[in-house]
Amino acid sequence: MGWGALRLLVLAGLTGTAASLLDFSRKGCNETESLSRVPRTHMTRSNRVCGRPRAQYRNVGGEDSMEGEWPWQASLLWYDKHMCGGSLISNQWVVTAAHCFKRSMDTSNYKVLLGVNKLANSQPHKLSLGVRRIIRHPKYSGESSSGDIALVELERPIQFTDYILPICLPTASVQFPAGMKCWVTGWGNIREGEDLPAPQTLQKLQVPIIDQKTCRDLYNTVPGGKFPPKSIQNDMMCAGYAEGMKDTCKGDSGGPLVCKASREWLLAGIVSWGEGCAIKNRPGVYSRLTSYQAWIHSHVPDIEFVSAEKAGDVPGNAGAGWAVRTGMTTCLLLVGLLLMEV
Repeated sequence: MGWGALRLLVLAGLTGTAASLLDFSRKGCNETESLSRVPRTHMTRSNRVCGRPRAQYRNVGGEDSMEGEWPWQASLLWYDKHMCGGSLISNQWVVTAAHCFKRSMDTSNYKVLLGVNKLANSQPHKLSLGVRRIIRHPKYSGESSSGDIALVELERPIQFTDYILPICLPTASVQFPAGMKCWVTGWGNIREGEDLPAPQTLQKLQVPIIDQKTCRDLYNTVPGGKFPPKSIQNDMMCAGYAEGMKDTCKGDSGGPLVCKASREWLLAGIVSWGEGCAIKNRPGVYSRLTSYQAWIHSHVPDIEFVSAEKAGDVPGNAGAGWAVRTGMTTCLLLVGLLLMEV
């Protein structure tokens, strides 16, 4: 399945007096990460569009998606044929898997589709774009290796619509705990060797996060001697079912694994590899987005990252009081508010 696979609001908590805020700004700013190391974060809900689809439909278990349900979903075309999935992360960048480009790095061979739900149908919301640049992570060295992530720069900036919106990217500090229910989407095979039938409607599947130790143990088993043991690296994460039956498959590579944090969806992982489709003890393996915050930011400096950390709670629990770590950005916000009050 290495060739393809499916499947904060800044609650500034501005309590206390202006004097206490000034005291925070004096004592705290120098202790936070520098602005050059902490990517810019949206400071209010009102100006954020990432991770908030207009359509709201959710079913469990390999179902058709509705138009606009996953507006960040991209299709990467190779000579006009769907090859991989991807996720829109800004108005000109898509993130996908590095192994999607093992055939060629020639941008003229590729196109990106956005705003599409059914690949086989003409849709009014569909946007087809050429590729200006492909950036593959330097650590990637082949099937099931680390660094299976790539950035695709679109030929031009796009306008967001109800059907084309970016997914929120988590800061490196965000954790997606074992057992958390997330969603994976794609146009891959419905089972090994069987293409998704026309009209090729985007599929969605809810999958639980699997802790690293359990996943490593599963991949160290040898079911019937068919598959050799594989190594699960620190920049990988697993999601799915140990019993098999539900999983990603060929054609889903590079697509998103997304998890809900309060009102926004965060991109937790990128479909990377696995063995077979829905094989017992072989859950889907994903590139862990939080491992690549610095790398993404180095190539897309104005990209937004969202921290959904909360003491005593985890992403996905509705009603949680989320706290945002934004380093120097938060300090500047607090000082600015203080000056406005004074």
